[in-house]
Amino acid sequence: MTESWRLPDGRILDVDVSGPAGGTPLVFHHGTPGSVLPIRALARAVHDRGLRLVTYSRAGYGGSTRRPGRTVADVAGDVEAILDHLGAERCVTAGWSGGGPHALATGALLPGRVAGVLSIASVAPYDAEGLDFDAGAGEQNIEENAAALRGEAVLRPYLEREAAGLADADVAGLIAGMSTLLPAVDRAVLTDEYGEDMTAGFHEALRTGIDGWLDDDLAFVTPWGFALDSISVPVSVWQGSEDLMVPYAHGEWLAAHVPGVRAHLVSGEGHLSIGLGATDAMLDELTAML
Repeated sequence: MTESWRLPDGRILDVDVSGPAGGTPLVFHHGTPGSVLPIRALARAVHDRGLRLVTYSRAGYGGSTRRPGRTVADVAGDVEAILDHLGAERCVTAGWSGGGPHALATGALLPGRVAGVLSIASVAPYDAEGLDFDAGAGEQNIEENAAALRGEAVLRPYLEREAAGLADADVAGLIAGMSTLLPAVDRAVLTDEYGEDMTAGFHEALRTGIDGWLDDDLAFVTPWGFALDSISVPVSVWQGSEDLMVPYAHGEWLAAHVPGVRAHLVSGEGHLSIGLGATDAMLDELTAML
């Protein structure tokens, strides 16, 4: 059940904790846009491994207080507050898509409390040397990144137009609204339970507006606030070759630049299908880091 927790700085954070009482927390960072609502298939797999699943809405999403100007690195303080609230000394963390950089930040900045990181189809830094950030991306993401580079005054109206088609869409509307970003392998998994979970997550993310989405986009095209080469905990990187939301080259770049990374660059998988199809393998590798 989702609860609203007050952080030490006075902000509110929507958090959901489920699974075995006393289990080590797996702190999950949702995509962009996204929210506290858990993916049920992931929750079952996490619980089966004796872990508690902890999801939350990043600042500005759902009922979580906005934090204007936040960097990717700022999430580490929120995760530390979550762990303190739970009375948990250690955790593992995972992030999918726009949650990937936030999972990496958590591992980099809280090495004493994070045993390992799982990065699923994660964005790489915008200024990454040798990376063409937009090459291979769907048209909508190229437009969104261009708007983010021009700042909030341009990005806000762009996202408000995009959100109008997603805020209360059903699965068919979601597929239509993300048409340039979904290869066939991803469209195929947007059915049944996962399709319901993704649409519900979008509805909750955008329930109070697009501030969280906007602040994510701005954070991704500016310095993240930490150095990837400072990460000292184990990291597992997964990326699919057919991904149109976060191109394959991002996964290749992270695999080459995160110290000691365990890379899984998978042919034929997309942005969504890789996370669903490899859930068990991903979580087995992550729990082995404890």
